[in-house]
Amino acid sequence: MRVLRELAEQTPPSRERYVDLLRAVTIVLVVLGHWLVSVITHNEQGQLAGHAALESMTWMYPFTWLVQVMPLFFIAGGYANAASLAAHRDRGGHAITWLQNRGARLLRPTTTFLVVLATVALVAQPLGADREMARLAIWFATIQLWFLSAYLAVVLLTPLMYWLHGRFGWGVVVVLVVLVTLGDVARFHGHGDMADGGYIYGWLVIHQIGFFWRDGRLPFRPRVWAPLLFGGLAAVMALTLAGPYPVSMVDVPGREPHNASPPTVALLASTAFQLGLVMMLHGPAQRWLRQRPWQAVVGTNMVILTIFLWHMCAVLLLVGLLNAVGALPTPAAGTVSWWIWRLPWFLMLAVILAGLVAVFGRIEMRGTRQAAASRLPPWLTRALTSPVPCLVLTLAAFAGAAAGLISNNVAPARAHYRVGMPLGGLLAYLAGAALLRLLRSARTVSGAEPP
Repeated sequence: MRVLRELAEQTPPSRERYVDLLRAVTIVLVVLGHWLVSVITHNEQGQLAGHAALESMTWMYPFTWLVQVMPLFFIAGGYANAASLAAHRDRGGHAITWLQNRGARLLRPTTTFLVVLATVALVAQPLGADREMARLAIWFATIQLWFLSAYLAVVLLTPLMYWLHGRFGWGVVVVLVVLVTLGDVARFHGHGDMADGGYIYGWLVIHQIGFFWRDGRLPFRPRVWAPLLFGGLAAVMALTLAGPYPVSMVDVPGREPHNASPPTVALLASTAFQLGLVMMLHGPAQRWLRQRPWQAVVGTNMVILTIFLWHMCAVLLLVGLLNAVGALPTPAAGTVSWWIWRLPWFLMLAVILAGLVAVFGRIEMRGTRQAAASRLPPWLTRALTSPVPCLVLTLAAFAGAAAGLISNNVAPARAHYRVGMPLGGLLAYLAGAALLRLLRSARTVSGAEPP
């Protein structure tokens, strides 16, 4: 607590604390949302099965206009990435080394997460675990990795998109919105594959908004936030209640097109609504954060990725434990019993997640440090830090890591994988993460640039 208090006290007055609050709140809401909608039952064979409560509780769909907060995370990410990139350049760094640093922050805790899951799946099978059930458990534990795949791509494109932002401003946003719209039109006409690019430019347009916030070109005044708030809400209602888009901003199986994968115009309208809301609350939130709550925000952000990565594992551990002792309630979603069960459910999951964060959170906190220098041959150090090889290898590292995550995202929930996920994808991810670490180590040895 003393260290946390010191970090909070050292925060410069110029820091936009509200961005840190948004990042913490959005991830916490994602965790609570996943815990809320997780419905555990037994199938006809007596095996554990699960589905999302939203499949049967359609009255909850309008609430997703508020609780689908991934867009706010991407906006906060745009602000943070722009600020970090500018600061890195001010210290004499280049975009490519910024990418190495930023990528390492994301991949270090994720690598531990994937290796632990793969190891558990590999060890469990000789002990009697069914390979298909092991895959199902891994699939459930890694549902959230779709976000990281998209965010890695957005981070990789940040230097280019920030340059375009400085050159063309809102023109970039307009082009990206047009691309999202064309993708939606293609999907409505039966050409869903033509909209797959939206997994990139759909999140890019939201991320781009953070650049305007960082540059001070998004004034927090009623003449700005009021049209966003009320116009965004009106647009969401028109596009979903009267238009062709699903009401839910959270993907629901069987209800196409999904609004979040890839992002639709309806999700962009929801983003405008949420942005107007958070802009309206900016002043009071900033004053509130000058007080003690700032310590909690700092502490949460120090392990934010760990919380995000491990929160579904907490569900698996709790369900497994309660099922083993014959004490797992399985009320139908939406019933009184189900809602009453949510309170102890949340409390027990919070305790388990706190334990997981205590174990694995230190890995994320160490991830902010410079890579340890290793004994690399001088010729290899020179090769890895030369401009062209450094650029190519950094891009390859991101590509390998992203490809590995995507391979797990698109793999079926029921399959016979030895490590609970596609082995080729896991190896591609690990190769990308290892290459990125090697590049940072070479830079440390050469002393060519600041961290």
